[in-house]
Amino acid sequence: MKVLGKVVFLLLLGGIWCHNNRNAKASGKSTKKSGGNQGGDADQPPPVVDLTAGAAGSIGSTRGTESSGSTGSSGSTRGTGSSGTSGSTGSSGSTRSSGTSGTSGSSGTSWTSGSSGSTRGTGSSGTSGSTGSTRGTGSSGTSGSSGTSGSTRGTGSTRGTGRSGSSGSTKGAGGTAEAGREGAAGARAAEKQTDDMRLHFLKNNQVTCNDGTAAGFYLKEFRGSRRWLLFLEGGWCCHSKDTCDSRYQNIPRLMSSSGWPQTKRGTGILSSQAQENPHWHNANIVFIPYCSSDVWSGTGVAPTPPPRLRQGKEKERDRNTNATEYTFMGSLIIREVVKDLVPKGIKQAKVVMLSGTSAGGTGVLLNIERVASQLEQLGAEAQVRGLVDSGWFLESKQQRSPNCPETISCSPEDAIKIGLRLWNGVVPDRCRQLHKRGEEWQCFFGHKLYSTLSSPLFVVQWLFDEEQLRVENIYMGGRSLSEEQWQYIQNLGRELKISLRDVTAVFAPSCLSHTVITRSNWMSFQIKGTSLPRALHCWDRSLEATRNNRTPAKGCPFHLVDTCQWPQCNPTCPALVDQTTQQELTLLQMLVAMGLDLQKLGLDPQEDAGSLASVVSNGG
Repeated sequence: MKVLGKVVFLLLLGGIWCHNNRNAKASGKSTKKSGGNQGGDADQPPPVVDLTAGAAGSIGSTRGTESSGSTGSSGSTRGTGSSGTSGSTGSSGSTRSSGTSGTSGSSGTSWTSGSSGSTRGTGSSGTSGSTGSTRGTGSSGTSGSSGTSGSTRGTGSTRGTGRSGSSGSTKGAGGTAEAGREGAAGARAAEKQTDDMRLHFLKNNQVTCNDGTAAGFYLKEFRGSRRWLLFLEGGWCCHSKDTCDSRYQNIPRLMSSSGWPQTKRGTGILSSQAQENPHWHNANIVFIPYCSSDVWSGTGVAPTPPPRLRQGKEKERDRNTNATEYTFMGSLIIREVVKDLVPKGIKQAKVVMLSGTSAGGTGVLLNIERVASQLEQLGAEAQVRGLVDSGWFLESKQQRSPNCPETISCSPEDAIKIGLRLWNGVVPDRCRQLHKRGEEWQCFFGHKLYSTLSSPLFVVQWLFDEEQLRVENIYMGGRSLSEEQWQYIQNLGRELKISLRDVTAVFAPSCLSHTVITRSNWMSFQIKGTSLPRALHCWDRSLEATRNNRTPAKGCPFHLVDTCQWPQCNPTCPALVDQTTQQELTLLQMLVAMGLDLQKLGLDPQEDAGSLASVVSNGG
């Protein structure tokens, strides 16, 4: 038994010796493969894949001189600070920390890194680096790219100022989270800069604003796009010396370019943001400021005497004695803008949409045929379309003095009759031929002009347009409203519906407002569940289908007119605001605030509120 016991003991010793010998050889091979690490533990467990952000990954010695950051190996660790190391288990590697906490060593095989080299972190964390020595002197070391090997190097060391380790990426070159955030912020800043439209003055300096300053346009190019959106600003007009003097004193930007900024940010359909402008954000956008006061119809100065540019007190004195000091060149400005856009690529356009609001919308009606003809003469094959927003006016019902001492007391037709002579204004040829001399003013009204135009038009018109009401001396939210004025308001909605009956493409909500396409919230207004941008897109698709001899898609409407009779019966209408208190009111509340007796008018607040709710629930 003693002999047998000795034999068993010898066999056990031999087995242990062989086992240790094999482990030593394996450890030697592992040491060679890992770059000759020393001091490792022969019985270290297998590596653990670390998918955390900022995980350490370079194989080699990692030294941390302050607090620990990202995870590393669980090899031999010496901590001289208050805490030991933390991190994922990896291949053997000696880690020494001399700060408040021991840093984590490197993990052997990690999906978040793969390069070899010494990484030294002198900040609060040493994270993975690409091949070669990477030194982090800030609060976080660099985050290397995944899978780099050999002599490949990352994007360089990155300094950080935060406490935490940087976020690593599984692919591509890395950087600290701070650097990533700074880069993203820089990209956003650059994007905001490119969203701006930049001012360009006309090359032809003979075509000017009212006061002789240079006319121009703002342009935001979208490289590669063959769609162009030209926008005419609104602002009504002046038609005599007195009205133009008053306009120049009170709203000089509508008569002079001297105060125009170098850049302008577009909103609504002029926005470059897809979320605000889903179908036209990627077009070349041109904003043409209104400085001619002629509803974009003028073709030159008043006949006599010829104008000359003046400065300072001389100009001020002469303007008070000579109405012809002003030049009216609205139509010529549009012509020159198109010329100046030729080097920008408008000749290669597929679609050119001439748009405008208020007087700019009327300007679209007056100039769309000229723009189409001009582009055709330049050799362009673009289809020219028109978008008229709140420029579809009706003649006034009031009898007033035809002399029009003030713009505000002048009916639209009287202002235009007088202004046409001063502006040397022009109207589309086919419409002009339908009217005798002196009656050309009728071509400023869309319902009389529309049928003579050959270019496609989309009309956007609030059924209770505030500017249409203003010329009748009706101010919603003002101090008072008579029964006759309330009756006029109701009749206006009915008459506008009739005038729009034969318009192919139209969006007419039953609301009290003025202009819409340049509002940031223009997508929120709907008729029977269809928004204005959606209706415009449907119209666009229909025109493209027609050009390509295809059948237009069904279920995509673009003739949308509210059927309810009340102002504000559409639930998506802009809110009514009391001009005195600036509080939002319902229609009935506003009528009461303006002095109307609802019961005398046959309006029961309770009953009519219920009928309004019924209209709203039925979608207008």
